[in-house]
Parts: sequence; structure tokens; C-alpha cells
Amino acid sequence: MNYAEALAHLHALGPELPPSDPATASAPRRKFELAHMRTLCGALGNPHQHVPSVLIAGTNGKGSTAATLASILTSAGYRTGLYTSPHLTRVNERIQLAHPVLPSEYGNATAHGTDGALTLTPIADEDFAGLYTVVEEAAQRLVASGALPHPPSFFERLTAVAFCYYAGVDDLDNQPRADILVLEVGLGGRLDATNIVEPLVSVLTDIALDHQDYLGDTISAIAREKCGILRQNGTLVTLSQHPEANQVIGEIAGELNVRGINAAPYLPPATRNTPYDEAPQRQSWRDALRNRYTLNIEDEAEPGLLEVDSPLIGSHQQRNLALALATAIELRNQHGYNITNTAISQGIRNTAWPGRLEFLAPNLLLDVAHNPAGAWTLRAAISALPEAQPRTLLFSCLRDKDLAEMSRILFPLFDSSPDSAPLRRHDHIVLAPIPNPRAASVDALLAAAHALSIPAHAAPHLEGALAQARAITPPDGIIVATGSVYLIGELRELALRPTEVLA
Repeated sequence: MNYAEALAHLHALGPELPPSDPATASAPRRKFELAHMRTLCGALGNPHQHVPSVLIAGTNGKGSTAATLASILTSAGYRTGLYTSPHLTRVNERIQLAHPVLPSEYGNATAHGTDGALTLTPIADEDFAGLYTVVEEAAQRLVASGALPHPPSFFERLTAVAFCYYAGVDDLDNQPRADILVLEVGLGGRLDATNIVEPLVSVLTDIALDHQDYLGDTISAIAREKCGILRQNGTLVTLSQHPEANQVIGEIAGELNVRGINAAPYLPPATRNTPYDEAPQRQSWRDALRNRYTLNIEDEAEPGLLEVDSPLIGSHQQRNLALALATAIELRNQHGYNITNTAISQGIRNTAWPGRLEFLAPNLLLDVAHNPAGAWTLRAAISALPEAQPRTLLFSCLRDKDLAEMSRILFPLFDSSPDSAPLRRHDHIVLAPIPNPRAASVDALLAAAHALSIPAHAAPHLEGALAQARAITPPDGIIVATGSVYLIGELRELALRPTEVLA
């Protein structure tokens, strides 16, 4: 298969998660088994066993933590594989590898031993197509022989492609492309396809209610699924969080004799957000949200001051930074990785993780908040906006999310009704559909606004919604787009599309 054929075949499998409404579901919901993923990877030579890994689960923040840790490892000189989900615009984004920036004397970016600075880049189209074909052919043989009861799912296939890519399954020298993998769990943890690895370190980010129809309807139940990534006598990096989650994590960690590492020492001091050089004066709300502080690292390997300056804005990112930092130091101290404090600072500074409080000039703020916990985090960031600045909310979400709760959290910040605060009476809310089978309808979005007696406009499609938001938002105003990863991916592509020059 070529790249286009591979993508078409992948998407023909149906949505990554089936719709939650049984009346519209095209097939019964599959029961996932890790044994099936192990069977598939066994037929491929067990590529997941060829490269050491870190496995990261949680409800919110796991992608930011993974991206930051991968950037740190890349800055330390390791060919780092970063596997995340979902993607914003192209499926290749999920499978990244740190390649050297080529000096002119090298002709092949994947040549082993090539020197030069490394940068994380998505898998090339031709590599994706070739490995997808390898995975599909193996899957067909396994189904035909009865070794698999059904073809692998969307996510299982992508995970197998990623493992094969990092292990160099298609490499003539049969050498791994990656030195270490940073793997973000797709859903839950216990039965997630990534969970067939034996991680050096397991990381748990903040746990909250999400995907209840798959993981359970309480934080305790969801935490138990997330704790599926823990291993007997393994290592866990986490932070104290919701009491119900803490209790479950503690119980399971104790049963498995897990060594726990609390990342709290890597949180900034209470007086955080003072720039570490004390010199720059903040020029905008973005400066107020920027994470810049100094940490005193009390570590035998390399004690001293460490400068943190992350492009991922918002105080919530401090927890994700702490988890990534604690994991990097654990890899240094217990697993022999040469990760200096300088590499840690550089990796944090170089982290690229779009769609997370990402500002696109002149006035578009994108955030993938897709559940109530994420909405509260975004609400805290919005509080840093100038009170007098006009605001427009561009919102949509999937129908299996808690639309009522998310609207109660976010919509009042853009309430232009006569009873609202005077400064908000020129604000707007624009609602639009997402081209996704799990998307909430525009009628449902409007009903959520009407239930709160908050004015809202509807647009027929995202391109029209963005145009409408730009038209009604004054030059000194800001458009805040949020509600779904899929919404942000589509909008980001629209916003970054080059302006066509008419002949």
C-alpha cells in the first residue's frame, strides 16, 4: 500500500472510539484484550521489547508530560520516540522520532551514528505506508489462522506501526531507530495497546472523570484502570491529587510493591512565576501565564539551580513539568541515562506541544480542553485575560462528553445577556459542528447555552464559524476556541492555511 491507501484502509475501520449512542453505532462495542495486541506484536518480532520505554497514563496532562519528557531526552542526545494520541491534523503526528539535523555531509537523516542536534519529527509518509502494510499483512495471517478473533482496531494498528518503526523492523541493518520511547496511553491504561511494554518508569498524571462509558463512572474506578500501567516491583512517578485517586493508587502500588516517587519537590515555590533572572517585565497576559521559575535540585548526581522556562503556558502545566522533570532525574539516577540539568532546562524550553493554550496571531487562542477538569483549567487561564478585552468563545465538543457541565464552567465567562457584567455585554459565543461521528449536534450545543440563558450563535461548519468569530471580534479582542481535540485540530489547520492569492 502507498500512503493514501494506508490511510484509507485505516479510516475504513471506523472511528477510533465508536459512538456512545447505541442507536447510531455501526457495530457492537469491542471488548479489548492485551493478549490480542501481544499476539499481533509477536508475529512482528515483538518490536515493543526492543527499545526501553516510559509509559504515561492519566486523564489530563499526559500528552504535555510526554512531550516535555521526550524533549528533555532529545536535548540530552537520545534518539527519542514519542507516541501520543489523538492527532491534531495528521495521523503521522502520533509517531515522532528525534532525528539529527543533518550537516551537509550526510545524505540520510536515519543513518545510524549520524552526528548533529536532534529534533522530534513525525514519521515519514513512506515509512508509515510500508510499516502499515507489514502490520496489515501480519493481521490478515493471524485472523485467517484463528490466532486473532478479529482484525486489530484502529489504535492497535497504529501502536503496532509505532513499535515497528522505533524498533527498525523495516531497517536493512535490523537496528532500532530509537534509544528510548515515551509512550502516552491512549485510553485508560489496563487494556490499552501501549500497555504490553515493560516500562522503566510508569507515570500517572491527574485523574478525573472522562470516558466514563469505557472506564467507569467514578474517579476510583477510572484510577483503577489507569493503575493498570503499574508493574510488580516497578517504579511510579506521580503527584498527590483527588483523594479517591490517591487511595486507589496507594492501594495498588502497595499490592505490587511499587517504588513511588513524589514529583512535588519539582513544583515551583509558592512565589512562582517570577522570571528567574528577575529582569523582564511582563508585557501581556501571556507573560503572566508563562511558566518561568528556578528550582533548587537537591540531587546527588547534579545538585544546584535549574532554570525552568516552558512554552506551555498556564499554571496547570507546572504539575506536568514536575512529572517530566522527576522522571528524567529518575532515568538519570537509576537507569544510567546521561541527562544533565542543562539538557533538562533546554528540553523544557524546546518543548513543542500545539493546541494547549496556543496563541496564533493576531487573536486566536486554542486549547484542547475536552472535559470538565480541562474546562476548569482553561477557566483559570481565561481569568488572566484583561477584564476589558472583548472575548468570543468558539466552542464544540463530542456528544459523549459532559456538555452541560462544560457549558456551565465556560459559557458564563462570555455571557452577553442584559444581566451580565457591563464589560461582557459585547462578548459572543459561536457554536459549530465537528466533522466527527461522535460530535454533539449544533442543536445540543445551542440547548446547553439556552439552558443557561446565555446568548449564542450557530454556524453551519467550522470554516464559517471561524470567519464569523473573526468578523464579530474587534481587533483588540480575543477568540478562545475549545471543547475538543478534533475541533482544535480542524481550526488550527484552517488558521494556518496560507492565504490564497487570486489571479
